[in-house]
Amino acid sequence: MQYSGLTKPLSLKPFPQFSGWIKALGPGLIWMALAQGSGELIWWPYIVAKYGLGFLFLLIPACLLQFPLNYEIGRYTVLTGETIWQGFIRLNRFFAFFLWLLMILSFLWFGGFASAGGTALAALTHFPSNFSPRGQSLFWGLCTMILFFSALTFSKVVYNIVEKFMTLVAFITLLGLTFSISHPQVSQKIPEFSSALFIPEWPMDRIWEPKDATKLLTAITFAGLGGFWTLFYSYWLREKGTGMSRYFGRITSPITGKLEVIPETGFIPEDTLENRRNIKQWLSFLFVDCSIGVVGNLITTLFTCLLAYALLFPENILPKEWEIAVVQAKFFEISWGSFGRILFLVISAAFLSDTWLATADAVSRVNTDIVYGLFPRARSRTPRFWYYCFLVIATAITSITIFLNQPGALIITSAVIGFAGTVIFSVAVLILNHFYLPKFCSFLKPKKIVSFSMLFSVAAYFILMILYISFQNS
Repeated sequence: MQYSGLTKPLSLKPFPQFSGWIKALGPGLIWMALAQGSGELIWWPYIVAKYGLGFLFLLIPACLLQFPLNYEIGRYTVLTGETIWQGFIRLNRFFAFFLWLLMILSFLWFGGFASAGGTALAALTHFPSNFSPRGQSLFWGLCTMILFFSALTFSKVVYNIVEKFMTLVAFITLLGLTFSISHPQVSQKIPEFSSALFIPEWPMDRIWEPKDATKLLTAITFAGLGGFWTLFYSYWLREKGTGMSRYFGRITSPITGKLEVIPETGFIPEDTLENRRNIKQWLSFLFVDCSIGVVGNLITTLFTCLLAYALLFPENILPKEWEIAVVQAKFFEISWGSFGRILFLVISAAFLSDTWLATADAVSRVNTDIVYGLFPRARSRTPRFWYYCFLVIATAITSITIFLNQPGALIITSAVIGFAGTVIFSVAVLILNHFYLPKFCSFLKPKKIVSFSMLFSVAAYFILMILYISFQNS
């Protein structure tokens, strides 16, 4: 029996049994590690270092705001095996095409993360010695692109290398930050810092500059991932074989008896007691996995903000331009001296460069997915072929765009475009899970608390967009 969708039918299948926590965990860790590349390390420390604790009360809501959207994106993939972009195609092919163009425009600039990582390596090595700081940063940015491009190209299963590398960087950084905040110079600031998380510190310690409105928007919206990056969570769940994704193979590994990845085909479960039990287990896992990403990201951001307030704010030292990932070396230097500075710069380089790694991989997956879904002639080639074509294109484009501006400006450009996309696609995610799927399987309708949380998230992003426009016109 089949239900006719807007593309190919959604077929009935038994819902796979839960694979176990150790085997299933991973996508949330990647989410946390990727989020660490901008919000924690750059923009929230910038806001705190410049304005003190005035905006800190926005941090926890900004992080938690992403949870409903992140959960709903994952929920669609868990229940159908399809990626979220396949769901957008089901809603409307022209809408999906427009959103795709917006996403492409957004990701022309993500090379800024590689050049931001390059600023750390430039400060560490001062190589090539005859280059300016800008030249050294761009040199190392290109080197990291080449390194990670090679890793993605020659790895048998790309997802595995992304998950392991990003998880390692995330945990090392979290461990180092935890040790750093125990220093007396930092720990003595904890009481006033903690109070400012819930009670706004007004008036602010320094005069507000309207030019920082975009940076504040980026800090709030990208307190976790934000923008089109949020949609990547669906692909990591798919590659991990979560829920109904068990019926699909991987794009970047040989077919091993599983179905080929056919983006227009998804599955929905029959209404049986066993399927309901399995769905409940998988959704419980999804809640925990999302929480790892969101809460882990929140904790790391709190630590970097505390360090920025204790060490950077008193001296008015800001992460900017070609030192965007350099001045934060004080975070480790306070505890370990020059060794700490070197350690932080190495981790910082990995911290930001792995954002390029995960983004290049995910963007290539999304583009492959959409081309397969929108253009039937593209299916004459394998998904693997298209993945590597788009990976080459993404590497080539970002190798050019990093020369157009300093890293912070490139990251902000990508963030603002991505924010516009968030306002649009969050409505589509709401429609998919709360109206589209339930008309085929009524028992897939989310609980009221999930619906209200998602509505609140959508409304909040819309209000943020209005506020941003108001800032820009003031």
